[in-house]
Amino acid sequence: MTKTLSHLDASNQVRMVDVGDKAVTERSASARAVVTLPTACAAVLKAGGATRKGNVFEVARLAGIMAAKRTSDLIPLCHQIPLSGVSCEIKLTGKRVVITTNARCSGQTGVEMEALTAASVTALTIYDMLKAISHDIVISGIELISKDGGRSGSIRR
Repeated sequence: MTKTLSHLDASNQVRMVDVGDKAVTERSASARAVVTLPTACAAVLKAGGATRKGNVFEVARLAGIMAAKRTSDLIPLCHQIPLSGVSCEIKLTGKRVVITTNARCSGQTGVEMEALTAASVTALTIYDMLKAISHDIVISGIELISKDGGRSGSIRR
């Protein structure tokens, strides 16, 4: 079986996938991003994360949740999805911040892009909050961890 790109029609023109005939099902997805910090930035987070812009983790968590809600405004061919929940966990381990996001909905299409967008924007916000201390911050490992629901069923990385 040859897989095709769903966002291209028979003439290879970009299109938004029509999900009108798909059943409404419970769907969820989890994503991860990693932020590697220089010692000075890690020290700020270990001390509680307070900066002049606010608490790094709390601002980043809020930014990630807000980004998930705006995914269809950022990614051109994504559908607007009525999210039933979004969460963002942020853990500091040494000089690494591991971000894990979860998105849920009852809908006709999945929430992978919402989870990935939340993880990405959370990481970008951590960079923004700490760049006054150092620009030697590296964002990496943005990836889908899992998804449930829909035609493709469950996927685990």
